[in-house]
Amino acid sequence: MTVDAERTGTLHGLVEEQARRAPAAVAVRCGERELTYRELDGRADRLAAVLAERGLGPGGRAAVALGRGTEVYVALLAVLKTGAAYVPLEPTAPDALLRHLLADAAPDVLVTEEEHRVRLADAGGVQLVCVDTAADAKAPFAPPGVGPDDLACVFYTSGSTGLPVGALVEHRNLLAAYEGWREVYGLTAGDRVLQTASLEFDVFTADWVRALCTGATLVVTPFNLTLDRTADLGALPALVTAERITVLELNVRTARRLTALLASTGTGLPGVRLLTVGAEKWYLDEQLGLQRLLGEGTRVLNVYGLAEATVDSTYFDAQGTAAADGAERVSLVGRPFPGTRVYVLGPNGTPAKHGMTGEIAIGGAGLTRGYLGRPEDTARRFVRADFDPDGRVLLTGDLGVLRADGVLEFTARAATVVGPLGAQSPIGVLARVRAAVHAEGALRGHPAVREAAVVEVEPVPGKRQLVGYAVTEPGADGADGWSLSQYLGTELRGRTAPVAVVPVAELPRTRAGKLDRTALPLPAPPEHTAPRSAKAGSRSGKGGGKAGGAGSGDSRFVNGCAAVFCTVLFAAGAWAATYALFPGATDVSGVPAPYDSLFRLLYLCENLAFGAGVVYLASGFEAVQRLGRPRRLSVLTHLSITWLLVNWCPQDNLYRLTRATDWPREAALVFAFNIPLMLAALVLVRFVVWRPPVGKG
Repeated sequence: MTVDAERTGTLHGLVEEQARRAPAAVAVRCGERELTYRELDGRADRLAAVLAERGLGPGGRAAVALGRGTEVYVALLAVLKTGAAYVPLEPTAPDALLRHLLADAAPDVLVTEEEHRVRLADAGGVQLVCVDTAADAKAPFAPPGVGPDDLACVFYTSGSTGLPVGALVEHRNLLAAYEGWREVYGLTAGDRVLQTASLEFDVFTADWVRALCTGATLVVTPFNLTLDRTADLGALPALVTAERITVLELNVRTARRLTALLASTGTGLPGVRLLTVGAEKWYLDEQLGLQRLLGEGTRVLNVYGLAEATVDSTYFDAQGTAAADGAERVSLVGRPFPGTRVYVLGPNGTPAKHGMTGEIAIGGAGLTRGYLGRPEDTARRFVRADFDPDGRVLLTGDLGVLRADGVLEFTARAATVVGPLGAQSPIGVLARVRAAVHAEGALRGHPAVREAAVVEVEPVPGKRQLVGYAVTEPGADGADGWSLSQYLGTELRGRTAPVAVVPVAELPRTRAGKLDRTALPLPAPPEHTAPRSAKAGSRSGKGGGKAGGAGSGDSRFVNGCAAVFCTVLFAAGAWAATYALFPGATDVSGVPAPYDSLFRLLYLCENLAFGAGVVYLASGFEAVQRLGRPRRLSVLTHLSITWLLVNWCPQDNLYRLTRATDWPREAALVFAFNIPLMLAALVLVRFVVWRPPVGKG
């Protein structure tokens, strides 16, 4: 039976229709717990009545923070039934992230369970409703009028290029996305859809919409493959077989782990007819490799999209695609889903010719309202476009190429390669991104490299360099940093090559499984990475990475010892200066024991802090710059930390030499030392809470 989404008009309306059509069919299953469509709809009605009594209604927002299981779907539907929008929160997320999301979303109510009550109450001052202890409503639920243009949910972005921001998603956006999924994926009530994603990510909503709006069964994994990187992936094939899964979506990191597992065990995923992979750049050779392992009975799709355009915008089907030279260097994300339009824009903001690299823009019914509470960012990213039938497109910040056959090739997310874009557009950094992409493709072609990334780093303020990072096969020949650098120099033949390649055990990832460029290590200087026989050549700037040779560990040890030695040296100098400049300031002869020893310890710590401050002033700026803040803010932060360390020695000595009744001098000291301390603290706060503009990387 085909459900008429236009007639139903809302997400929960589609689920209600499935409950009327097949009330006894299993809607959600997690382990031994399951809910039929009748039970799911009925429990959602009862919880909606409770939420309505708490003041939740049309135009409102409710945060939903529940663990894995069946109750989270009851809560999501209940919120929608009240006419409000839900804000999905992962209850196990870090405290700082929860506080940011709750402050930014400002929900009217937070739906959770007793297990998370205390932690979530501490994270925000919103009223809580615990689904496992809340009393039933006093009156039956009276559904309000809800339409396609009403807000359904707030998707928070993954935060890969800054703090997460909320995209305002209407019912019609998700209904349009659902119709595209239903047509391309061939969804039916007989499907069993596996839910592997975490609640906080847009794919979680996509999974339940695809299943419950179709009348299929949604099967929830007891383990969280998105967030739990130690989860035993070996249990996945058995779960897929036992639960008769037909459709599932994975992020790129998990797909790579699955490919390695299936290749080593020789097993497959019997019964799975569709596997989609997204959230990060997935190369064609990886897609074709997984397709070969699963066989022709399974469609393996590479999907691309953003939360701001309702999850998925394009797809590429690997079936029938022959392996070709260079497959390890391209990522094909294919054609738009029905109802979606995709463009590649040139420097003038209009569609570029086929074969030209430009910024990917998305149009169509999936475009959301914009960002919650950020009208300037909305105007910057959601722009007027005369070439689009709706006159409005989303600028993604991603670079791509529209090939002659109409297939979209994903190049890179510009901000992931070069860092926060600031006032630059993705087109403005095109040459630098292209250099990194070419180098990354070449690095992936090395037989010992399993995974690679090439990004810009700033080892010295104002000096940006390309650096490669490689996850290599254990014990493989030529897998050290110096050898990989030499290999790239040969392969690129005159193109811009990374100054170094750093072998790493694994690439650092964000919570969403995307590359975390801020956590990548800086390379060691070239002279510490090349083999002795090649050190002369390494001075040309083509040396290997931080883990490329034994010298890097020795270098860190020597640098650490030098820092300690200098700290002690400057501390001794401060102690000597104290006796010369502040005679009597550290005299404790009149202080009784044991307080005299405590004061001597205090003076020692003050001098050591002074020494550490001098060392930090000379060598700490690089570490501050590595965190990717604007240069002016980084300089002020560097000086603020230095002041916080060095000021205690002169301040304390001057205070002790001042008479208690010498108010002019006391006032001068208070203002000279404590006002700068306050300003330094404010600079540090600004540094911690800084985030790049939404549309600028």
